[in-house]
Amino acid sequence: MRTATLGPAQRAEALAAMAERELDLLVVGGGVVGAGTALDAVTRGLSVGLVEARDWASGTSSRSSKLIHGGLRYLEMLDFALVREALKERGLLLERLAPHLVKPVPFLYPLQHKGWERLYAGSGVALYDTMSMARGHGRGLPMHRHLSRRHALRVAPALKKDALVGALQYYDAQMDDARFVATLVRTAAAYGATVANRARVTGFLREGERVVGARVQDVEAGGEYEIRAKQVVNATGVWTDDTQAMVGERGQFHVRASKGIHLVVPKDRIHSTSGLILRTEKSVLFVIPWGRHWIVGTTDTDWDLDKAHPAASSADIDYLLEHVNSVLAVPLTRDDVQGVYAGLRPLLAGESDATSKLSREHTVAHPVPGLVVVAGGKYTTYRVMAKDAVDEAVHGLDLRVAECVTEDVPLLGAEGYRALWNARARIAARTGLHVVRVEHLLNRFGSLAEEVLELIAQDPSLGEPLHAAEDYLRAEVVYAASHEGARHLDDVLTRRTRISIETFDRGTRSAREAAELMAPVLGWDKDQIEREVEHYEKRVEAERESQRQPDDLTADAARLGAPDIVPL
Repeated sequence: MRTATLGPAQRAEALAAMAERELDLLVVGGGVVGAGTALDAVTRGLSVGLVEARDWASGTSSRSSKLIHGGLRYLEMLDFALVREALKERGLLLERLAPHLVKPVPFLYPLQHKGWERLYAGSGVALYDTMSMARGHGRGLPMHRHLSRRHALRVAPALKKDALVGALQYYDAQMDDARFVATLVRTAAAYGATVANRARVTGFLREGERVVGARVQDVEAGGEYEIRAKQVVNATGVWTDDTQAMVGERGQFHVRASKGIHLVVPKDRIHSTSGLILRTEKSVLFVIPWGRHWIVGTTDTDWDLDKAHPAASSADIDYLLEHVNSVLAVPLTRDDVQGVYAGLRPLLAGESDATSKLSREHTVAHPVPGLVVVAGGKYTTYRVMAKDAVDEAVHGLDLRVAECVTEDVPLLGAEGYRALWNARARIAARTGLHVVRVEHLLNRFGSLAEEVLELIAQDPSLGEPLHAAEDYLRAEVVYAASHEGARHLDDVLTRRTRISIETFDRGTRSAREAAELMAPVLGWDKDQIEREVEHYEKRVEAERESQRQPDDLTADAARLGAPDIVPL
């Protein structure tokens, strides 16, 4: 199988190719569900197009808690089917589909009551492990264990002694959500899907009642394309209702946005060898290991303002700090916060007034002939959502179509990853990179790390780290633009890398160096470099200003002070 390269030339070719002939399936929305749908359809032998209005994973799919998990709290809601399904998907991703991107992560659950709580919580975690093993995909993770208070404090010395009487430790998994989606898109393209980001659907093509395609605007170069398809799948997440409105039909369900914010703090601010999961009055709070950082989240509040740039307010940040500090011996302060990000969960409306109680189940509907809508769900079960969406679309095709095969289709970079991991010392010796750098590349690109290493072989200066973000090599910035579809500086600093949330300057000190590395690949002149840097700096300042505001309304107004960049 060829490796798909998503550079500027391939994007232009993809848009032209989609407009040339009728597709079997056009997928609208380049988050994890849309990308998964494109991969599912193309591996069944269908001709497939995928368009995204902004960047791959620029919405919810880059702003999650970055966990692949069964959803332990859904057991308490007695949603056994959802947990069982998610645990199966977790196992597939860890063991077969994306072992280079999805990694085990331990969590400590502090117990605050003697006797009954250990029995109650322990039974839940035991059931969680049992359900995982029963699916045949749980053997890659250790089983849970019960800890005394003394043992728990050895694992997590950061905890207050009076914050627990003991603890449970169990395992889930995590990934870099935006990187996962970029890899999913490239995998779909490698199997023959035509894909284009910065390609906005402005309306649907109709023949009578039937949807027969979409009008797509090239946001980068201008111009509009008519892309015809036998079936269109609307996989636009929190924009589902907006996209449906273009058809002029009432949807069969509505999607409600719930805002979740996360804080990123340095690793040395919380002394622990395990992640933490804490109960709050509304939901749960995670403290998640993230390289040389911790991610603390999340909130769960209704949001009906700007969907493209949900803003974290000062009240949101205070809420998280207050709850995590209730168990920490040395409290976190605002000065400890390196990064903040906010995302919107697409929840199916109508089941409960409280967003934390809305279902994470997904729904697939066929509201008008030629148009399938998929919505709801959770990141972990994206593959099941994609399968159900394609199954529904297949009913409208006059073709015999194969069954879903994505359970056995590893993502790009998975094949050969373990062999390269075993050879990482030899790769380090061959390339002159430190073995830690090689490990970093293998865990971000899998076997595709060889393509990054080829760039360094051609230009050894690319083997140096970015001056103000030393966790990332200069080659990764070039590769993002040449192979991974990055079109703007924001795409690289926010999604292809996570510099925007992992440095105290939020990436502003890396902006110019990164822009200059991207420029030759994307054909930028000096003026465009200046525009990219200026836009990024304004975006960061608008986000900082929003995080000083007291509530959602003022935070949203402040964040909208920095408009999206469009090339001149």
